[in-house]
Amino acid sequence: MSDAVLTEIRDGIAIITLNRPQTLNVLSPEMRPAFTEAICRVETDDAARCVVIRAAGDHFMAGGDIRYMEKRLELERDERRRAVMEGIHYLHLGIFAIRRMGKPVVASIQGAVAGFGVGLVGACDLAIAADDAIFTLAYCHIGASPDGGSSYFVARSMGMKQQFELAFLGDRFDANRARDLGLVNWVVPRAELEAETEKLAKRLAAGPTHAYGNAKKLFNASLTNSIESHLQMEGELIADSMATDDHEEGVRAFLAKRKPTFTGR
Repeated sequence: MSDAVLTEIRDGIAIITLNRPQTLNVLSPEMRPAFTEAICRVETDDAARCVVIRAAGDHFMAGGDIRYMEKRLELERDERRRAVMEGIHYLHLGIFAIRRMGKPVVASIQGAVAGFGVGLVGACDLAIAADDAIFTLAYCHIGASPDGGSSYFVARSMGMKQQFELAFLGDRFDANRARDLGLVNWVVPRAELEAETEKLAKRLAAGPTHAYGNAKKLFNASLTNSIESHLQMEGELIADSMATDDHEEGVRAFLAKRKPTFTGR
């Protein structure tokens, strides 16, 4: 098993660490399958009630592996197109799993966040960034269009003019602007990133994770549902939530004026 991506689960929190700091955690041929496998593995692990995606070193993810792209230029154009499609479809399985899994996913970000890294941050439910984080879509600088879901998630975080500015110009922007654009939730001093991420993850892991999963289904579906179908879905999922042990615990704790102890069941 590759050590390009590390996974550990403790106290209900699955921590996925991109582990190629010497290359700024770019999506090398080794990193891509390791990333998708790690995400899909924690999706189905009941021990994981919350997922944190972070990176070793000073940078989160500096996008694609340009050296690998250079080697791919040796292929005939049709063969190159097929190779890119095959690789990105497999990589996108990890993005689908983040959106599909019924548990909160948090991105913990520092340093460079480029290309696919921006899409990955957008795919996560919540994001906390160090104040040294610098973002860029960057694709235009290599004559490419976005991947990693960035054109989907960025479009839902900000206005149309802002989307095109980021995609067409490829300029860098800092963590504070990322927060203003809706790409991240919080910006914290770099020295406090790990502690603040852990605090957030522990809070989520101790929460009513079954209800979180239902809320996530609703927010995902709201992008395409009609009002009629969406309200029907709301009714079905709140009924499902209220048939859980967590709902019973929440009601009894509220009436007893104590803190609830949720189990995700």
